[in-house]
Amino acid sequence: MTPRWRIVLVGVLALFVGYAASGLATWALSQVWLWGKRFCGTGLPGSGVLCGQVYDLVGLVLALAPLAVLLVAVIGIWAGALWCLRPVRDLAGPVAQVGPQNLGHRLRPRGNDELARLARSIDEMMERIAAGYEGQRRFAANASHELRTPLAVQRTLIEVGMARSLTGEQLELLTGQLLETNERNERLIEGLLALSESDQGLRSRTPQRLDDIVTGVLATYQDRITEAGLTVQSHLEPRLVMGERVLLERLVTNLVENAIKYNRPGGTLTVTVGRSPALTVVNTGQVVPAEAVAGLFEPFRRLARDRTNHSGGAGLGLAIARSITQAHDGLIAARPAEYGGLRVDVQLPTAP
Repeated sequence: MTPRWRIVLVGVLALFVGYAASGLATWALSQVWLWGKRFCGTGLPGSGVLCGQVYDLVGLVLALAPLAVLLVAVIGIWAGALWCLRPVRDLAGPVAQVGPQNLGHRLRPRGNDELARLARSIDEMMERIAAGYEGQRRFAANASHELRTPLAVQRTLIEVGMARSLTGEQLELLTGQLLETNERNERLIEGLLALSESDQGLRSRTPQRLDDIVTGVLATYQDRITEAGLTVQSHLEPRLVMGERVLLERLVTNLVENAIKYNRPGGTLTVTVGRSPALTVVNTGQVVPAEAVAGLFEPFRRLARDRTNHSGGAGLGLAIARSITQAHDGLIAARPAEYGGLRVDVQLPTAP
């Protein structure tokens, strides 16, 4: 029996018992009153004393009756509540057994009552927790892999340098390779720290001019844009958003940097700030399959599956951009651009 029907049944029984008890008490008191009236009116010797004792007894009963009824009612209500909530207690046992060692455990209830809906909500919550736990485990594994590869390269280079004497040219080449590998490690660690910081949410929210932020980022990357031979098309309308300037700069920087890095020589970089979406970044790089777009927002996910080809990046740019956007209560989406490359749209709430 579901908790709903248990409560209904307890309520009906309580009404019936209350009505019956009230009628019984009224009948008993009327009988005592009639008996006392008849007996006391006989005039028999000692009837007056006896009547007084009877009336005192009746008065005591009347005084104690509410306490007795209250005690019985409390006991009955307590027992009824325990009986009604027993299905919930039965549900608590399986829920208490769920832990990191058995995240796949599900209640799988039957029916469509309140308890079944609660159990299904718990199952859905466990699905989300399991997905998050698996995502964290996969993130840790990927981070370990990404760090292990350059560290192994560094170790090999150092061992080669220690195993034999090197000429000046060989030493310069070795130190250059070590420096390049070390810079990659720094970029990876900085990316991991930025992702962790953006996942913690915003420390403060102040009005920020998104168009000014984009202008500053484009000016910073002007040399790289010129070196890559790219044409920049910017359409920047005044736009106020609430957030942290440092994180918003990181968001724009990651999108612009990705658009430069994965563009084709002589391609186009288009940056738009407007009402909706707040920010759009489009490049003209290689054709991106539509089914591969969603995976690009996952950490360490690149369009090229070869882990040895990092193109100067750690595969965290879009993951950080998504985390920063979510921290600002916004939405970020991407789709293949019309002439190759990627179009990224960012929706951000307007500052009041």
